[in-house]
Amino acid sequence: MNISSFFSSFFNSYLGMFMAQAFCHSIIAFIVVDRAVYLWSINNPLIRQRFHLIVVLLPVFSFPLYQIINPDRGSISFRLGALFDINRWLTLELWGTIPLGLFFITIIIITTIIFIFQEMLPILKHTVESRRSDIEAEEADDNSVVGQAIENLPVEKPDVFVLDDDDYVLFSTTGKNASVYLSTGIIKKLNAEQLRAAIAHEIAHIMRNKRPLLIVVFLFRMIMFFNLVVLLEFRRLVQEEEKICDDMAVAFTKNPRALSEALKKLYHKNENNSPLQLKKLSEMKDSIEEYSHNVHIENRMHRLESGGSRKTDGEWFKLILTIIVITGINYFVV
Repeated sequence: MNISSFFSSFFNSYLGMFMAQAFCHSIIAFIVVDRAVYLWSINNPLIRQRFHLIVVLLPVFSFPLYQIINPDRGSISFRLGALFDINRWLTLELWGTIPLGLFFITIIIITTIIFIFQEMLPILKHTVESRRSDIEAEEADDNSVVGQAIENLPVEKPDVFVLDDDDYVLFSTTGKNASVYLSTGIIKKLNAEQLRAAIAHEIAHIMRNKRPLLIVVFLFRMIMFFNLVVLLEFRRLVQEEEKICDDMAVAFTKNPRALSEALKKLYHKNENNSPLQLKKLSEMKDSIEEYSHNVHIENRMHRLESGGSRKTDGEWFKLILTIIVITGINYFVV
């Protein structure tokens, strides 16, 4: 069997059709969602997150659903009338020797490697380490700087623990005994209002995790481990989650500027590094990641300082209409 026959056989198998169509369906979903969010000026992060969920979830179900509706959807007669036939392109050969399917397989392999090393392994490492070691920290009492900072927050307060560490450490745990951990370095760096806002943001994460949306979505995202579009879109979901928690923290504290200033002090890096500068290849990855991190933090700071947006007019109608349009187009992409 030559390489062209191999690719033709693979992409006509159920697994091959699922992977190829899921990839194309996610691209179309991404384009439609991106245009919908832009044209309807959707700025509320909670609603934006729901739109981005379409890109992650629909490709998981679209191919099996379409096959149930029409088992002959992959036939030659259906493909001739389809909007886009993936197999026609994947079996084309460049210079008469290299199938385009080879490039698609390469993208799948690279995306899978990124998924394993940047997502799965860190999660497994964190899970193992959290089971093996206890966090050494002291609970903040009501009369401490931390206790006084969060005293008047209008929410149920979790246990707050202080780590003896000059580095900036701030995170929350989930589960039955959800808690907030912060370091002495952060306590020294932030004033009372900024500290209050930062802890309120972590409390928002705890409240959101009682409905573990992102955890459930990540399980579906694992099915799409090979899909580059889904990988990128899941990261956008995580970024929107941070903005949702920003808005919740502001609702608790009534002080958006304090949270913006806390973000600037703790997370914004002021180095004048740009990923466009000439660097060694080993430094390029870190430079790009740092630039991306700064852009995200600056975007959050700008939202907080400009008042954000909580407009929700026609949210569900727009969401359902977008799903119908994507589902209708993707049915004719085989």
